[in-house]
Amino acid sequence: MENYAITISKDKEVHHFEVGEYAHHDDTKCKFRVFENGSFVASFEPDNHDFLHICQNPGNVDEEVLHLLADKIEAHHPHGMNDNVRKLKL
Repeated sequence: MENYAITISKDKEVHHFEVGEYAHHDDTKCKFRVFENGSFVASFEPDNHDFLHICQNPGNVDEEVLHLLADKIEAHHPHGMNDNVRKLKL
């Protein structure tokens, strides 16, 4: 899957992120890596219900911004985070 852009605004501050989806070690989930200005700043992991949880935050991004970002990533995958992986295994 190609990386895609997501913009988050909070308190008049605008963040432009690039999100990439990468296969995770157990082959049943995808891990979402987030970049800002070309630097890796955070990653998310979907749970069994396809809700994203913060894995890493090396960019020290405000947690509220990360929650808004997670909501937008989830909306970008309306049929679930793991659909692409499931289709590959069929």
